Amino acid sequence: QVELVESGGGLVQAGGSLRLSCAASGRTFRNDMGWFRQAPGKERDFVASIRWNSASTYYGDPVKGRFAISRDNAKNTVYLQMNSLKPEDTAVYYCASTYTYSADPSLKSSYRYWGQGTQVTVSS
Repeated sequence: QVELVESGGGLVQAGGSLRLSCAASGRTFRNDMGWFRQAPGKERDFVASIRWNSASTYYGDPVKGRFAISRDNAKNTVYLQMNSLKPEDTAVYYCASTYTYSADPSLKSSYRYWGQGTQVTVSS
């Protein structure tokens, strides 16, 4: 079992930055970690993911070049640095963990554990 708790969301002006954190507890060894987001009335979309050993990172097209995912396994924490934020980045952001290595860490179906989400609002 893995428990995930996100933090760091809030209100920011367009062009600003935020850093989200996701603290994990439980069985986290060799878990890929990801961030997804869901705006009102829309599907939950892939944002970014990172392999258990940080060897590879993946990003959704809308955030490439602006967001950066990282992890500190010693602290069991994953981060999402969000720069150059746009109003369209407004959503609830969810942290997720796989059970083990995943073939495609951009798919929601690859993840077994989910956090409760943190709201990010970008004003224009």
